[in-house]
Amino acid sequence: MTDVHEARDPELPVRLLITERDALIPLLRARPDEDLALPASACPGWTVRDVLAHCSSALMRVVEGRFEDGVFSPESNDRDIAERAQWSNAEIVDELERGMTEAGPVIAKAGGVLDAIALGEWVHAGDVREALAEPGAYAGAGLADALCLLAHVTRKWAHVPLHADLDDLDEPLRLGAGNGERTPARYIGDAATLVRLYAGRPTAGASYELAGVEERELNIFG
Repeated sequence: MTDVHEARDPELPVRLLITERDALIPLLRARPDEDLALPASACPGWTVRDVLAHCSSALMRVVEGRFEDGVFSPESNDRDIAERAQWSNAEIVDELERGMTEAGPVIAKAGGVLDAIALGEWVHAGDVREALAEPGAYAGAGLADALCLLAHVTRKWAHVPLHADLDDLDEPLRLGAGNGERTPARYIGDAATLVRLYAGRPTAGASYELAGVEERELNIFG
């Protein structure tokens, strides 16, 4: 079992956001406006545009240091989306590009307390790809960095311990950090499905094995 994820790499959030920016922004700019009105099934009640507006506003809060009480609550997220209701799709994508460019260094300097935001942004990019029927949802070029960040976040939060044998990685991945009272759970399957489980996304049709833990226990985003 590899221990390569024990120490936090402060540049992980930077790399993850830049890699995703360079892939996602051109994809979005190439899609017609009506595509952004499609429902984002992974985020019930939201369209693709809503997901993008949430992502861009969250990153700009990081850039500008706006973390008032209740930020990132469902109510706060809905207000951020509503504030952008009159924006064009292009303006939202432009803000998202700026946020993905500028938020990484801020997250890196925060000592780990904001790392889950970078991971959440990457997961939301997967939500968008899935809604647009694009390949690479919860995978793609940023997958290795996303898994490293997931491992760090779950350990920092003392999440349920789990050993993952991934079809698409040579080395097993160790997640969570139990207190020794619980035998680590086991996962066998592909990395994208593992991300879905930790993000609380649907896994219908996926082939994997999970033992020693309920699916709902893995969800780190509630």
